[in-house]
Amino acid sequence: MLKEDHAVTTVLDDVATNQMNVGSTLDSSTRKNTHGLFEQIKKQFFNELFDDKTMSGNAGEKIENWLSQHSLTDLQSLNDAAKSHFLYEGITFSVYGEQDGSERTIPFDVIPRIIAKKQWNTIALGCSQRVRALNLFLHDIYHQQEILKAGIVPELQVLTHEAYQPHMYAHDLKGKIYSQISGIDIIRDKVGDFYVLEDNLRTPSGVSYMLEGRKISQKLMPELCKQNNISAIEQYPQLLREILAENAYVDRPMIVVLTPGRYNSAYYEHAFLAREMDVPLVTSKDLFVENDKVYVKTVRGRQQVHVIYRRLDDAFIDPLCFKPDSTLGVPGLMSAYLQNNVVIANAPGTGVADDKSIYPYVDKMIHFYLGEEPVLKNVPTYQCREQQDLDYVLENLEKLVVKEAQGSGGYGMLIGPHACEKELAIFRDKLIATPHLYIAQPTLELSVSPTLTEKGIAERHIDLRPFVLSSPYRTEIVPGGLTRVAMEEGSLVVNSSQGGGIKDTWVVDSLHS
Repeated sequence: MLKEDHAVTTVLDDVATNQMNVGSTLDSSTRKNTHGLFEQIKKQFFNELFDDKTMSGNAGEKIENWLSQHSLTDLQSLNDAAKSHFLYEGITFSVYGEQDGSERTIPFDVIPRIIAKKQWNTIALGCSQRVRALNLFLHDIYHQQEILKAGIVPELQVLTHEAYQPHMYAHDLKGKIYSQISGIDIIRDKVGDFYVLEDNLRTPSGVSYMLEGRKISQKLMPELCKQNNISAIEQYPQLLREILAENAYVDRPMIVVLTPGRYNSAYYEHAFLAREMDVPLVTSKDLFVENDKVYVKTVRGRQQVHVIYRRLDDAFIDPLCFKPDSTLGVPGLMSAYLQNNVVIANAPGTGVADDKSIYPYVDKMIHFYLGEEPVLKNVPTYQCREQQDLDYVLENLEKLVVKEAQGSGGYGMLIGPHACEKELAIFRDKLIATPHLYIAQPTLELSVSPTLTEKGIAERHIDLRPFVLSSPYRTEIVPGGLTRVAMEEGSLVVNSSQGGGIKDTWVVDSLHS
């Protein structure tokens, strides 16, 4: 559990106490000016806080009223307190490629993102459906390959994919669950419709930000939180532990979190989840394999490990099977795994299903495996490997978003409407040279949420990553997920590595809000 007896908690408590009475001290002109700013930002993109089409209006009004009672200086002090909390707790990340290796705190915006319970139910249903289909797809391509034989997904595109693992062929997993922890990135367009932007099935991150964001909201805005009947998310670590245990081949399994180490950009999250689940956080030096069984070294001697929640990529998990120079993995781990003596979550080889070039086929997977219509739509996508699509992309490059099929973190992207002629020319050459490495999508007018900036409250684009937990017996999704926000004016890139921030996500029952 988080420490409660430290200086930052005192700072949060002091700021929260001061804010409880601040509304009564503001003069009428300050309230009027803040409210006037709200009137200005309602007129542009689809603003979720003022979404009249949904049932979240009551909660939106309460937040608007709360904000109008606080000066911008007061609100900024809350954000500063949140930053101090993040710093003290070590909630930081590093950006790969930066020379100095410095760590940053992710910007936290005190203004929450509101989702009505009715909307959330649709999101949860769609995410659950999608993950079920993706798990069945993974089982299929490593077994009978029926979807490939039917010509629904191109065989060559799957079997030659760099994330396809021949070691997994004909290997049976309990309940056909390959992705125990999935992150589904969702956006809303200019009319408020939900779309899936991409699937994350390898090592999806960000859940620690979701949980810490809620704790900060409850500290800084206790009365507002109580007024809105917000759905709970603090049960996530316990649910994660239960889901991991249900995927094991034994009762009462020994679970560990395997981290590359403290220099990994998401190390805080690895440590956080291990602590919250009350399981060991280990590196490769703590584990060894003997007679196709995995053991962890402890002060009480060795203990057999039954589930490994790994937070490193396939290529590094076993130097005897993948990269021979990897010092992050455990020699012999894949042998133990293929004997069903240990569960690796998520399974090796899941990456083939979350590649952006496979993403366009997920709707067809849902039809093929489940016989259902997709609850959540895909964003229209052009496969640059297809000549017809490539021709269209090259002719309309300035209107489209181009992404690397294997890219992540907002890297390797071109946002056509924001690109200069030089950038367009560079990407045009890349597409002509290696079209199979790219996909393209129309530039959507993403929904926005009021966000505190240095200049005041302004519209900023947002997305949502719900976390889906899967076992052979159930699917669990805590109501909220991680809302990421593009902090730069006009930016559509929400990734923290590209300057994005986070918001607390409130799922509210409007009948009681």
